[in-house]
Amino acid sequence: MGPIVHGILGALSMAFAMFWEILWPLILGFALSGVVQAVVSKSEMSQLLPDDSSRSLAIACGLGAASSSCSYAAVALARSIFRKGANFTATMAFELASTNLVAELAIILVVLMGWQFMVAEFAGAPLMVAIMALLFRAFLSRELLAAAKLQADKGVAGIMEGHAEMDMAVTEGPLLRRILSTRGLTAISHYFVMDWVSVGFDIALGLILAGALAAWVPESFWRVFFLTARPTLSKFWGPIVGPFVAIISFVCSVGNIPLAAVLWNEGISFGGVVAFILADLIVLPILDIYRRYYGTKMSLFILATFYFSMSFASLVIEFAFQGLGLVPSHRAKVVEASLSLNYTSVLNIIFLGVAGLLVWRFFTTGGPEMLRHMSHPRGEGVRAVPEVGSEHAQGLAKYVCPMHLDVIQDQPGNCPKCGMRLTEQRYARP
Repeated sequence: MGPIVHGILGALSMAFAMFWEILWPLILGFALSGVVQAVVSKSEMSQLLPDDSSRSLAIACGLGAASSSCSYAAVALARSIFRKGANFTATMAFELASTNLVAELAIILVVLMGWQFMVAEFAGAPLMVAIMALLFRAFLSRELLAAAKLQADKGVAGIMEGHAEMDMAVTEGPLLRRILSTRGLTAISHYFVMDWVSVGFDIALGLILAGALAAWVPESFWRVFFLTARPTLSKFWGPIVGPFVAIISFVCSVGNIPLAAVLWNEGISFGGVVAFILADLIVLPILDIYRRYYGTKMSLFILATFYFSMSFASLVIEFAFQGLGLVPSHRAKVVEASLSLNYTSVLNIIFLGVAGLLVWRFFTTGGPEMLRHMSHPRGEGVRAVPEVGSEHAQGLAKYVCPMHLDVIQDQPGNCPKCGMRLTEQRYARP
């Protein structure tokens, strides 16, 4: 067997090992995320985020933690609620929380890297939001914000627009009854599958990149790159270089955790790992979406403020955890692939069964039709004038299912076909 083939097999072996290690946490995390999204509606978000006060920022973080962990969907939803009147700073706080304060991220961090990284991430993300808000107050001009709003209102297409608009939340009745109701179980299954589809590529890419780096890049390179021979300097260097590595890796959402594990094993500082994980919303593809959504100047402003916020927050976390003696000394679970009947395999089998039931319900409740439109919502903005004389050509607000455009009602409600919350549309007068 040639060295090239051997190297490829080695990289794939490590990628599979990490996938097998995090499979049940992924399923559990996405299932819990589906439950939360099934009972927390997105429809009132813009009204809940009217300004950049500490209260609005806290609500934004809470709503973000209750949403999908897909970075692209978070960015799309942030623009949507900004267009509907939400404060821009609060929408950015929501966006950051959507990918850094979610259940699936916490579970994977604990399993793959240790509880210390989970605590650091959940402490660093709110700190980053606070720093970002201060920077926005100090440097975001009215002119730049007005230009960004004008660009956002153009509705330029991004990625995962349909997934961002998806709202099947059940809001009536006691919590447990809502979760176990027919609509609740259907909503959970739809959110579960949609989240898997939306971040599946990032997870696969992250695992492959992590396996390749672990197998191909010599340890001597990482020691030099991360300044491991100079421990004090490396503590400052890690939070600076961590986001840069994230930007060029193209990996976002929970897909960056396997790569973070490899970087930790190769010598990046504790704060550098935290900064790398926080930086999933400034990877190159998302920076391009910011440019399309808000314009070039605002995209550069977001890059600069986010970069400084995550680096400074991670530096604070580095020294705080160092002072408390919480920086771990163990290595992350990056091992050669092997299958054995241990607790990981047993849990994987159990949760694969749970995933199978959710996927079955998804396919038997109209899921595939919604899946076809998850990247491009059908029904956003001011709709074309219906046929003259039709009952809907009245210039009034109507409520339309984003996935079934034939479902049009005069009052808010849910689509009778898929259960998704109807969105308000205004028909132009004839």
